[in-house]
Amino acid sequence: MAGGGFVESGVGRAHLYEYTITRYFILSCIVAAMGGSLFGYDLGVSGGVTSMDDFLIEFFPSVYRRKQAHRDTTDYCKYDNQILTLFTSSLYLSALVFTFGASYITRSYGRRASILCGSVSFFIGAVLNASAQNIAMLIIGRVLLGIGIGFGNQAVPLYLSEMAPAKIRGAVNQLFQFTTCVGILIANLLNYGVEKIHPWGWRLSLGLATVPAAIMFVGGLFLPETPNSLVEQGRLDEARTILEKVRGTRKIDAEFADLIEASDAAKAIKHPFRNLLQRKNRPQLVIGALGIPAFQQLTGMNSILFYSPVIFQSLGFGSTASLYSSVFTGGALVVATLISMALVDKFGRRAFFIDASIEMICCSIVIAITLALKFGEGKELPKGIGVFLIVAICIFVLAYGRSWGPLGWLVPSEIFPLETRSAGQSMVVCVNMIFTFLVAQFFLAALCHLKYGIFLLFAALICIMGSFIYFLLPETKQVPIEEIHFLWQKHWFWKRYCGPEESARELKVKPEQ
Repeated sequence: MAGGGFVESGVGRAHLYEYTITRYFILSCIVAAMGGSLFGYDLGVSGGVTSMDDFLIEFFPSVYRRKQAHRDTTDYCKYDNQILTLFTSSLYLSALVFTFGASYITRSYGRRASILCGSVSFFIGAVLNASAQNIAMLIIGRVLLGIGIGFGNQAVPLYLSEMAPAKIRGAVNQLFQFTTCVGILIANLLNYGVEKIHPWGWRLSLGLATVPAAIMFVGGLFLPETPNSLVEQGRLDEARTILEKVRGTRKIDAEFADLIEASDAAKAIKHPFRNLLQRKNRPQLVIGALGIPAFQQLTGMNSILFYSPVIFQSLGFGSTASLYSSVFTGGALVVATLISMALVDKFGRRAFFIDASIEMICCSIVIAITLALKFGEGKELPKGIGVFLIVAICIFVLAYGRSWGPLGWLVPSEIFPLETRSAGQSMVVCVNMIFTFLVAQFFLAALCHLKYGIFLLFAALICIMGSFIYFLLPETKQVPIEEIHFLWQKHWFWKRYCGPEESARELKVKPEQ
């Protein structure tokens, strides 16, 4: 088969691993996963705030005047303002810069330390945004929020993947996506609720971001470090104790031995970022660090998350109706994530990626055709067509929410070996944030110039993405995280980089690391 899906993991000790689901394990994962709510709350709140009249009057009066001038018409270009989009996108620019600092903290001091740093920065940024008196304060606050997200998105997926037993790693890792989606939904509901509180309702929306940040910090104080990280730091006795508590059994010799072996290999790597470029790590670099995080943003989904109220207003919905409609998309995302959590370890990553890509292509084409036929300058969308568009967008969201959304974080977090794991996750976050920044900064301009064609562009990109998964990603479900490397040795394409003969050649050459 072209994609090279496997079930076997190769030679290893995985069959000797034992575990039970303990309360200690559950609580640890729930607390860590709260880091996703920081990311989700910001994704949901920014688009709603930028559509509120009180916010526009105070900071972007020219956009407000343009919006009022077109009150009786619909126009793709109502919100095309680069400073306004910088309010949203500046967060992701700072996140991609500071994720490299987060990599050092995560590797040297542990996943827990990065989670705590991220929650503090996010809290300060939320306070600054809520009290902003000018655009400079808004942007500085967004930068601090971005630092928090850079730390959280770097550490939380790693934490969840390392704590989880292989057989349920997919569902556990997707707690990050689930809390992200819950954060989006809560933000949409709050935006809808505070929109009528004049003139400071938008301040309440931005300021309430302090709540998940505070919960994350307090919970993080009591959070145990992952056994993988403790072994990496040389704290072997503590690592064994934590692994026994997490797995609910003292029979952890096989798994602990694998962790020590992986750590020994990691200590031999003095330059993990340089090591990512080695031939043997080509699959992780191409798939995990570059392809999946870039494609996750090019689906067009984050355009909907950032700007759903703005999109709905641009398509002729009123202010309240647009916020109400965005609640539906947030709810659809939560439902989709629950579906993915329940089924991803049964049906696998590849099936979810590919099936959802087909659905998303169809929805994008349907939306584009509908807008081309029924929407234009000075044309109000009929109510029935508006409802149809919301349904189509919700189907798109459901497809994304069970595939590219959660799996875009799950797959990269499970395919890197320990020696490059923190560096690899930094690359994941960096690439993700680069493309998130580009989408956030230029989507409204692209909507203005391409009009309905923007959805045809997304459809074409999703087609490329689905092909990328089909041909290059092996199935990783239920494969222990320290044995993922066996998959590359069997893959029809990647075995030329990671096959036994390549490993033998590297041992003879002994390249400098």
